[in-house]
Amino acid sequence: MNANGKADTTVLVVDDVAASRYALGEVLRRDGHDVVLVASAAEALAELDARGRAGTLPDVALVDVGLPDMSGFDLCRRLKESPPTAALPVVHFSAVKVAPADRCLGLDAGGEAYLTVPAEPEEIQAVVRAVARGARHRSDAEAEAGNLTLLAETILDVQSARCPSELAHAAAVGAGRLTGGPAVAFIVGDDGAVHRGLSRRRAAATLPDDGAHDAVARLVLRTMAGRVGIRDTVVPAPLWPPGFFHAVPLDDTSPAGGARITVARSREGCAPVCLAIPSYTSVGDPGTARLVGRLAHATALAAERLLMYEMERHIALTLQRSFLPTHVPQAPGTEVVVRYEPASSDTEIGGDFYAALPTPAGVLTAIGDVVGHSLEAATVMVEIRHALRAYCVDESDPRTLAHRLDKMLQRYHPDATTTLCLALVDPATGRTRVANAGHIPPLIVDDAGTAKYLKASGPLLGLGLDRPPPTETVLRRTDRLLMVTDGLIETRGTDLAASMEHLRGVAADAPLGVAALCDTLLACFGHDSDDDMALLALRLTGLD
Repeated sequence: MNANGKADTTVLVVDDVAASRYALGEVLRRDGHDVVLVASAAEALAELDARGRAGTLPDVALVDVGLPDMSGFDLCRRLKESPPTAALPVVHFSAVKVAPADRCLGLDAGGEAYLTVPAEPEEIQAVVRAVARGARHRSDAEAEAGNLTLLAETILDVQSARCPSELAHAAAVGAGRLTGGPAVAFIVGDDGAVHRGLSRRRAAATLPDDGAHDAVARLVLRTMAGRVGIRDTVVPAPLWPPGFFHAVPLDDTSPAGGARITVARSREGCAPVCLAIPSYTSVGDPGTARLVGRLAHATALAAERLLMYEMERHIALTLQRSFLPTHVPQAPGTEVVVRYEPASSDTEIGGDFYAALPTPAGVLTAIGDVVGHSLEAATVMVEIRHALRAYCVDESDPRTLAHRLDKMLQRYHPDATTTLCLALVDPATGRTRVANAGHIPPLIVDDAGTAKYLKASGPLLGLGLDRPPPTETVLRRTDRLLMVTDGLIETRGTDLAASMEHLRGVAADAPLGVAALCDTLLACFGHDSDDDMALLALRLTGLD
């Protein structure tokens, strides 16, 4: 008997002899079992079918071998072959078939034990208890294995999250699957921002407002004040904001409106994570609570990584934007327009840069990309841009400038490489000299609707290789010089040459003007890019 005075197990007795059937039933009832009595295999199958649909299958079946409509062995085989009853333990019994060969037939049919009757009541009770206990252990082990598999799948989803919002959603869905009810996850950032995720089981019409999220954040921070690891507690309704879960069922006797929360923090100073389920939802056995705790801990580790990355990306992006103004100084006789779009939020910062600098020999335009995606790449980008500005004070030749930048990288950043394209334009004559270091060559777009790439190439900066002479051309006032980084057009699975041809065609059809050219290209190519995008366009306006 359990703590509530009810039977722990239900035993189905299948026996066509009424006196024997009732005698077995009485013996089992005295041992605390709930007993269901049937007189034939057909009745047994019907009873099991009904109980299977209701989710109340018995724990053990005690089956007479000599049934009138089907042998007990055949009934056992049929039960074991049917998925709904395959795990039901079967104990055969017989007063006639008592030879060792009969016992072998029972075991071969899938039975767990074989009784010879008449038998002492204590023996019958012990055999049924042992079989039921073994079945429970197997069931518990299978459930534990299933839960561990579910936890592993959930942690994989958590570790695959690309941003805190995705992480909170994955954690909430995983907590809901582990507990079989609604769940909500919170990640509290250092800046007080709360990232929330909901399981799919939630069906409330409206969500709580910002005040409710702030209340949860304060509760989480108070719970983990000065602590690391995992904490599990129940928050009563007066302290838990309403609206995150379904309304409490009318016949529920547990406290209404509260929540059971599991809070985790990977280490001091890191963001705490909270997984919450309603107080009217039971987490089942302590093993389930431990699984939720492990999920909360895995989520906290993932949150630490993602939030540190977001902070690094914010610093890098701020640094990059601070040195890449949206407008460049205009030199007499030219109009220069630049555009810069960072990569999507789930991608690391890149090292794209541009410049338009006045020199004694004309306007020097530059565009480049430090290889790699990190704060270091953005830092190297800033150094290259500063070095270029310093070098061009007394030097204008693009080839010489590229050579100096190459030596600077080799000395101070020997592991870094950079693509760079430099173009020196004389506003008075249109004479243009281009030095290219592994970058997409400039595109010349004229007002007549044609566009062509300059034949300018050379090795990347940072390799210490010889630089070819500059490529020369003459810009007309009806021409536009376009320089871009590969993030604008590069797509996984698409050949770069095909992407460059696509860019050429779009640029040729773009409206007149340098601003319209850049905006048209961004509208066509600049969607959900995995890389930063930089554009620089120049045209001659004539010297007065």
